[in-house]
Amino acid sequence: MSAIRDPDEPKIYFLPNLMTACNLACGFFAVLMIFKGQIEVQRASGELALSAKEYYEITRKFYEYAILLIFGSCLFDLLDGRLARLGGQESPFGQEFDSLADIISFGMAPAMLLSRAVLFPLGNVGWAIALIYLVCGAMRLARFNCLAAMPKKPGAGTDFRGIPIPMAAGFIASLTFLIIDLYKNDHEVGPWKFVLAGAMLGLSWLMISDVRYPSFKTVDWKTRGTYTAIILAVVLVFITVQFRYVMPVVLFSSYLIYGFIRPWLSQRLRKEIEVYSAPDETQDDSSENSNEY
Repeated sequence: MSAIRDPDEPKIYFLPNLMTACNLACGFFAVLMIFKGQIEVQRASGELALSAKEYYEITRKFYEYAILLIFGSCLFDLLDGRLARLGGQESPFGQEFDSLADIISFGMAPAMLLSRAVLFPLGNVGWAIALIYLVCGAMRLARFNCLAAMPKKPGAGTDFRGIPIPMAAGFIASLTFLIIDLYKNDHEVGPWKFVLAGAMLGLSWLMISDVRYPSFKTVDWKTRGTYTAIILAVVLVFITVQFRYVMPVVLFSSYLIYGFIRPWLSQRLRKEIEVYSAPDETQDDSSENSNEY
């Protein structure tokens, strides 16, 4: 005899929520890698005095694993939304689960990475900056959920208000690793620690700002492309693989800057950049009353 399902029980769709669970798992293991790097340093320093180069060699691989896991979280975060929309399986449960996973993968993990990797010399100031980033990320996700729960108005856009937290996490994580890779030392990066501290504060503000960013939610399996666009995408992937320490910073920086220059671009150019296959000519992205997330 089968159990009767409670009509108030939220619907849990398997594939989208599996992707969200993978996102959360990547965030968890990213945090674990950061802790493991510190444990290895303590173990090695107990046996002998470590030079800056030796310290770097011990921690580098763990920070690299953490960053790759954060990038993995970005991929799974992209997939869960795409799968949900593709199968018509968007649900309140999936939305809340996604936000809870995001605060770990894109809030806690990057905050810990930066505070342990380069802001450590700043002491309590470094921890405070990481905390501000984490709090602003949580507020960004809470605002997103509140706006998503509101009834959608006709002609409303799908733009994000404030930079999405996965993009903020990707930017700060890739920039952190590029700098420690260039300096070959994670705690002595000269004035760059102040640059990274400022970048983290800037991202904190940007997440809760009203700067509009494209969501690319209209890009799916039915989106039309051109031969040129496909070739450029292949070339971009190749360059990213070849210059894996530099290109992530370039890509995330491009998205970050695009939000500032976007209002000054023509509608036609914006639609070409954002790959809208069926744009609404009457849509006014600058409307303050649109239901943008």
